[in-house]
Amino acid sequence: MSKFLNEFKAFAVKGNAVDMAVGVIIGGAFGKIVSSIVDDIIMPPIGWLIGGVNFSDLKVTLPAEKIADGIEMQAATINYGNFIQTLIDFIIIAFCVFLLVKGINRLAKKDEKPAEPAPAPEPSNEEKLLTEIRDLLKDKK
Repeated sequence: MSKFLNEFKAFAVKGNAVDMAVGVIIGGAFGKIVSSIVDDIIMPPIGWLIGGVNFSDLKVTLPAEKIADGIEMQAATINYGNFIQTLIDFIIIAFCVFLLVKGINRLAKKDEKPAEPAPAPEPSNEEKLLTEIRDLLKDKK
């Protein structure tokens, strides 16, 4: 049991796991902020411009069926206005994440130093011996 706990502790303390947890928490909060921006700031003026439409109220109501004794089933609705708002949320979040990743990649490229070329490998003893023989043969001519 203690081996399991030690492995879990090593995993939880690793930078990647902690960074991922922080990212998920901040991402959730960021998603709420973007949803509020879309719902409360962006969509009302768009709805006003197209004739006072509240996007969250846009829906198609499907016909309700009557059940025995005159009781009606509750009508089902297709809430496409809510879908439009969620789609705009996604586009804004995706764009912000794109800009964030692009900025991080730009910073990472600045930090990288160009790699120095690797030094030529030293010739083996056989190559050295063959070179000496070649040079001796050249000198004899």
